[in-house]
Amino acid sequence: MFAHQRQRIRLLLAFADALLTLLAFEAAYVTRRRLGLELPFFFLTGTHLLMLGFCAAVWGWLGSALRIYESLDSGSTRQVLRRTFQQVIAGTLLLVVFHYLVRPDPPMSRGFLSFFFAYDLFLLGLFRWCSPGLIGAYQRGFGKAYHLVIVGSPQKSSILAGMLSEGSPFKTEITAHLTEDDCALRLPLLLREKVVDEVIFNVDSSRLAALEEVFLRCDEEGIRTRVAVDFFPHVNSDISFDRVGSVPLLTFSAAPLDDLRLLVKRFLDIVLSTAALIVLSPLLIAVAIAIKLTSRGPVIYRQYRCGLNGRRFVMYKFRSMVENADSLKRELEHLSHRDIAFKIKDDPRVTHIGRWIRKFSIDELPQLFNVLRGDMSLVGPRPPVQEEVNRYEIWQRRRLRMRPGLTCLWAVSGRDQIDFISWMKMDISYIENWSLRLDWSILLRTIPHVLAGKGAH
Repeated sequence: MFAHQRQRIRLLLAFADALLTLLAFEAAYVTRRRLGLELPFFFLTGTHLLMLGFCAAVWGWLGSALRIYESLDSGSTRQVLRRTFQQVIAGTLLLVVFHYLVRPDPPMSRGFLSFFFAYDLFLLGLFRWCSPGLIGAYQRGFGKAYHLVIVGSPQKSSILAGMLSEGSPFKTEITAHLTEDDCALRLPLLLREKVVDEVIFNVDSSRLAALEEVFLRCDEEGIRTRVAVDFFPHVNSDISFDRVGSVPLLTFSAAPLDDLRLLVKRFLDIVLSTAALIVLSPLLIAVAIAIKLTSRGPVIYRQYRCGLNGRRFVMYKFRSMVENADSLKRELEHLSHRDIAFKIKDDPRVTHIGRWIRKFSIDELPQLFNVLRGDMSLVGPRPPVQEEVNRYEIWQRRRLRMRPGLTCLWAVSGRDQIDFISWMKMDISYIENWSLRLDWSILLRTIPHVLAGKGAH
């Protein structure tokens, strides 16, 4: 509720972060210059201004990416300060990289960086400590009261008014409670004589068509209107509004629908997978040669898998089994320790070199090409085969609502030791709680997990 007010507060907090960081930058610069050390340190005017602009932009972006501004008035102090420390660490490292790209010689003064880090951490930490009180003061005192008209039955209106009073930190005033019957007569008068910022319709879906004239009247006067969508009380999806041409659409989304963050995710997929393919190319070549020399069959195993929303694509892996492994599968199905996903401990079809590359998940590396093509992401639910999907329960099909990945929560939480139901629940939890920060966390946990040889067996 009142997303635009919260957005305003987040912008103010980002602006405050930028100002405090610029103050820390200048204080560190002056401190370092006045120390009189033997090695001189200075920025040219153009470089100095570029560095200031970079700090202002990056610190606000980091605060938003780490979701600091959303938790300042609700998160624990320890959590907020930890994220602030991460913000300052990441920002300082990015500043060093930026300085190297702009002016590689002379290098950044370590003394300046130390002072800047300390000053910035102190100022931002102090500001975070005071933020809940400042936000509360803004919401209660400096923010003007928000005047609402609620349309609906007396009982439903009373319940909604109570929720608004308890659930919103902003000042709200209920200008009037109107029933559906007297809404058409009384609302125009209220709009002329009273301050009305918003009208909330908390009515049954069957009555919305009868209120079309009221909606049009509000639209003509520029009054914001909302409709309480409680027609489907058990739907847990995020609800948003879209428009195709002149047709308005109410959207229920059970998967992430943040186009900007998903675009960043896709950009990182392309950059990181390209870098990984370049860095790992000697290993890929060596493994390909080893597979070719030790067993019959193709080096790359191709298999159709189900991707985003059930789209079928060809997934690539280094072949780790004998050439006729698929034809032998039916004979071995009774040995599978999972009912749906086929999995055999010490699978007899696996080759000698295959056991080694599966142990360290090297057989999965060709899927970096799937990531580049857009079939997969670096992080996401593992792509299933069609016959597994055909046996899913309805709730398990929800894991198909996000692009599949090379690694996931299941892969770094026990993998083969986790039962199928827990695996499905982990994937759904990932989708429901997805963020770029969660992706980075899974990627960083995957690296030591793979190096320790905890891949598939």
